[in-house]
Amino acid sequence: MSGTAVQTGYAERTARLSRGMRTASDVRLRKSTSNLFRDRARHTGTALDCADFQHVLDIDTEGAWVDAEGMTPYDVLLEATLARGTMPCVVPQLRSITIGGALAGVGIESSSFRYGLVHETVREVDVLLADGDVVTCTPDNEHRDLFHGLANSYGTLGYALRVRAATRPVQPFVRLTHRRFDDADAFFAALRVACEGDFDFLDGVVFAPRELVLTGASFVPEAPYASDYSYEHIYYRSLRERDTDYLATRDYLWRWDTDWFWCSKNLFAQNPLVRRLLGRERLNSRFYQRVMRWNSRWRVTHALTRLSGRHRESVIQDVDLPLANAAEFLDFLHREIGILPIWVCPIRPLPGAGPFVLYPLHPGTTYVNFGFWDTVSSRERHPPGHFNRLVEARVEALGGIKSLYSESYYTRQAFWRNFDYGAYSALKQRYDPAGKLPGLYEKCVGRSA
Repeated sequence: MSGTAVQTGYAERTARLSRGMRTASDVRLRKSTSNLFRDRARHTGTALDCADFQHVLDIDTEGAWVDAEGMTPYDVLLEATLARGTMPCVVPQLRSITIGGALAGVGIESSSFRYGLVHETVREVDVLLADGDVVTCTPDNEHRDLFHGLANSYGTLGYALRVRAATRPVQPFVRLTHRRFDDADAFFAALRVACEGDFDFLDGVVFAPRELVLTGASFVPEAPYASDYSYEHIYYRSLRERDTDYLATRDYLWRWDTDWFWCSKNLFAQNPLVRRLLGRERLNSRFYQRVMRWNSRWRVTHALTRLSGRHRESVIQDVDLPLANAAEFLDFLHREIGILPIWVCPIRPLPGAGPFVLYPLHPGTTYVNFGFWDTVSSRERHPPGHFNRLVEARVEALGGIKSLYSESYYTRQAFWRNFDYGAYSALKQRYDPAGKLPGLYEKCVGRSA
């Protein structure tokens, strides 16, 4: 398809969605996938169909950017850019994450110690507002306030229809080096040093209090072999088995997707027989999401938990702590939560990219993302959200911040203590004065649709 045809198609799709927004009330987007992990109220209003906003519109290798529609999943985006010898600077871990979702939420990966979070790599964005208008936002135009307010706004200020994101050149392979530690302080000290080194990618996994693995990875033009973790072999296990490894660049970027990090074990998909029965085409985040949505609807695991006599709470969280407080927070996780493994990923805010008012990371500070996703089981009955509340309180006490894609239990006062109420209210008043879209607290804590 020619560039003119692609742009014409985008303009036509945008006009259709804009008309729908003008005449609708109680709006949400209808889309084919979601990476939200929180229950929401059943929506009875208008669902705007944006499933066809999945086109890569333009790639400029000299200018180092890619234009894509907001619902474009990263696997589609990555295929288009790899064909031109580039990749988005930050490619979130799951194929099904969309570029608009990574902007309105918070997208991270092992290149974030170099390029920050996904929203820090964005150069401009077209936003569909609640009144149906479409505005183009850049860091320095008349809508710069909205540009810096979209991250962590979850569609409560408008919807990203087109996103221009920075790209970087790639090489065919990635070489991985795994270093093992039996002490958290030594692990985080090594992570600090590695952030100043020449790796292209950096992350780690905590398997146990005294078993931590730090993985640095770099592009290479050639490799003696290329491991395959998309079917019979499981990537996270290799961290305990190998000192070095090589992957094709595409396979490295999707190394976590095959097993949803390690959460595929909850679907028995790490059993070799089940793995073969599912086949390669079902070993991915899209299939697991469908199973999760089915379970959420029919509450099968909820019923099994009740029969077992135990009480389970889902604790699915990504939180960012200053590196100086990372060891203390990890100790809290071991002591009070007990979920293992834990993903660890360093973040350094991109100089000059902010401030992003709803996700305020301090320039010059290195942060550590902790990703922990499982259930906490106990014989004792706790109030709803007990363990999640412990996490929220500890994150705040240690100067951190959490993503809002999963369950949140903040009081209204605590929520707006963590996320800038004054800045958000000003944005809401300017871009959605009629309150057509839900508020951030109502959507992320009150579970509105």
